[in-house]
Amino acid sequence: MLASRKEMALATRSLWNIPNILTVSRVALIPVLLVVAYSPLPWRHEIAAVIFAVAAITDWFDGYLARTLNQGSAFGRFLDPVADKLMVAAALILLVEWHSHVLMVIPAIVIISREITISALREWMAEIGKRAQVAVSSIGKWKTAAQMVSITVLLLDWEIFNALGWVLLYVAVVLTLWSMCVYLLAAWPSLREVD
Repeated sequence: MLASRKEMALATRSLWNIPNILTVSRVALIPVLLVVAYSPLPWRHEIAAVIFAVAAITDWFDGYLARTLNQGSAFGRFLDPVADKLMVAAALILLVEWHSHVLMVIPAIVIISREITISALREWMAEIGKRAQVAVSSIGKWKTAAQMVSITVLLLDWEIFNALGWVLLYVAVVLTLWSMCVYLLAAWPSLREVD
């Protein structure tokens, strides 16, 4: 009994380490972002942009800390990509409402659809023991960076920066499609196999 309590305490301690707390905080920021976005606050765009930027920074920081402090965990490996996708999807849906025209709708659909497709592909490849073939690529990292900066700028909604936000959003769309093609081509031999 005593050994199992020690094991449980150790498991709980390793679960709630700094990287995992940062990842969970990213999910917790989603309702905060939405409350701010729909509030009558005069600075709601600026506050929403700061909230999203903080979430984007924690995305980089939690992975860095997990590697540096050797605090990687199964929970973190599961939740980190989920938290990223949830935050990006929430922000894109918000931007579609704020800018309700096809120029925003198409990028939102492309980005969200790609995330669903690649998540499903990675899950399936892991199931057949070939997850390494669809590991995160440098194109995927550039896509994420362009996405995070563009969404932050578009949430900010300052006229002086809006053109930059739109350009980066479409750069992110191109990188999104490119990285999806790279992952699908890497998985194609496995996808063509007959059961």
